[in-house]
Amino acid sequence: MSHGIFHMKTVILLTISNLFMTLAWYGHLKYLRGAKWPLFAVILISWGIAFFEYCFQVPANRIGYASFSATQLKIIQEVISLAVFSVFAILVLGEKLRWNHAVSFLLLLGAVYFAFLQSKPGGA
Repeated sequence: MSHGIFHMKTVILLTISNLFMTLAWYGHLKYLRGAKWPLFAVILISWGIAFFEYCFQVPANRIGYASFSATQLKIIQEVISLAVFSVFAILVLGEKLRWNHAVSFLLLLGAVYFAFLQSKPGGA
């Protein structure tokens, strides 16, 4: 199997994982807010959703670690997480992204660039 397929599987699994994570962490702000659920119940529901996050996150990291360092995997995960969250915040929570959010995302792309920058042989 080529590295490209590993990369694609990793990104797809991380994206699915982050869909569940975002729903677990922020879904209750929209879907359980008016129901006046006790905090303990909301935590249990979120934990149950987060189980599915782990079902995708763990394989993504195991597959991805064949091609990426752990640091690179974390950077990829964070960028995907913010992209998924941004769509969720706009479509589900009705929030608007501002110019400073866009600048923050551009700076994160810089982090990705530096995380994947290859050092020269014999150098730092």
